[in-house]
Amino acid sequence: MTKIKKLLVANRGEIALRIMRTAREMGIATVAVYSEADRLSPHVKFADEAVCLGPPPSNQSYLLGDKIVNVCKELGVDAIHPGYGFLSENAEFARKVTGAGLIFVGPSPESIEVMGSKLAAKQAAARFNIPLVPGTEEAISDISEAKSRANEIGYPILIKASAGGGGKGMRIVESESEFEEQMQRAVSEAQSAFGDGAVFIEKYITSPRHIEIQVLGDQHGKIVYLFERECSIQRRHQKVIEEAPSAVVSPEMRKAMGEAAVGVAKACAYYGAGTVEFIVDDKLNFYFLEMNTRLQVEHPVTEMITGKDLVREQILIAEGKPLSFSQEDLKIHGHSLEIRVYAEDPKNNFLPDIGKLVTYRRPQGPGIRVDDGFEEGMDIPIYYDPMIAKLITHGENRQDAIDRMIRAINDFRITGIQTTLDFCRFALQHEAFVSGNFDTKFVEQYFTPKMLEPAFTQEEQELLAALAVEFFQKEENRLSPIHPVKALPSTKWKNRLI
Repeated sequence: MTKIKKLLVANRGEIALRIMRTAREMGIATVAVYSEADRLSPHVKFADEAVCLGPPPSNQSYLLGDKIVNVCKELGVDAIHPGYGFLSENAEFARKVTGAGLIFVGPSPESIEVMGSKLAAKQAAARFNIPLVPGTEEAISDISEAKSRANEIGYPILIKASAGGGGKGMRIVESESEFEEQMQRAVSEAQSAFGDGAVFIEKYITSPRHIEIQVLGDQHGKIVYLFERECSIQRRHQKVIEEAPSAVVSPEMRKAMGEAAVGVAKACAYYGAGTVEFIVDDKLNFYFLEMNTRLQVEHPVTEMITGKDLVREQILIAEGKPLSFSQEDLKIHGHSLEIRVYAEDPKNNFLPDIGKLVTYRRPQGPGIRVDDGFEEGMDIPIYYDPMIAKLITHGENRQDAIDRMIRAINDFRITGIQTTLDFCRFALQHEAFVSGNFDTKFVEQYFTPKMLEPAFTQEEQELLAALAVEFFQKEENRLSPIHPVKALPSTKWKNRLI
């Protein structure tokens, strides 16, 4: 076992800062890397040392794996934590790190490689009898053969890029007549986005829920699951609201999903923190979707209900230490929610909105956590993901967590840019969410921009009407003093206005 003394975080913003805080608690020195756009970022100020990688674009800074490894050599760094995004699921980078004699705080390059290909991941999962969505077992490029397989599976079907993510290279096909066009588009988009045009076909689950299982494995073969996260509130196939546990998962289903997730992890000899994602149909049948071989954005809700610091566990596992707890030791404590506060305009199709954080005041109080990487007065750069912060709440039960989140949203003060705060408030108060009866089509089914317009009660509308009448009467009196002023429509409102 090797003790990590100095850790470089190959990432930026909130996740870099979050990792560094745990490292500091563990007595580990930290090194930040940053682009010119992030020179004044809080993660740069927090680190013990910081090195500029280059200009703002990711391919000139945060994706420069060789440069990051060289920085480690120059500064005597022991280990690299990749966070999420950027190089976190890049098997070649992981190999370069270990090849340079450094510790990669994550799984083996081989695990990343297997699970990085959706097809290879499905094949690995199949060996452990994990439930899979009906579909092709291999990449398919011949359109006539693909069409024949689609007919066997039955429409609607989903064409997916094997190397894909974030909804890229994905096409829903409702009927045979549109199959060829959609397949050509999927292949083209996959080639453009990932340099790999391989696609496969699977049955499209029409009303799916997105539920994932957090797993931890050490380098001695022990793997546990830390329960589930519900991630079905999404826009553009990307999550906006997450919670743990799910409102619809029974103890029996939780155990079955957890054991399936452990099976997936065993299929690729996994160690470190990882997430096994499942798609769940309207009858609560679950099917393996993919595995993310890294820390997830939404990991805080798992930390809140288990009391485990997942970054701390990642570091201990990377040092070669065995897990200090068993599956039986893990219990669910209360309920937790996370909303992603994006610099986006929900009234304009969630388009990114850049600008300066003129006002930025975090909510406070019991059961509230804010993971962020910005400060008041900073600019939101156009080069990276538009997430400003993650707002997390914890309560004794689901309703307590929702009530606390709504209060926290109301207390969060952000001006200068549009954010998703209002949308998240709307979603959390919607009957479908409160009842737990929702799926990944929540935005499509229930949300329109007008939902975020201020709603006035009948009494408030009457008051506004009275104010308008008084205003116009005063204007008329000022311009034409010889005309008598008409009485207000209601003395009740006149008295209130006085």
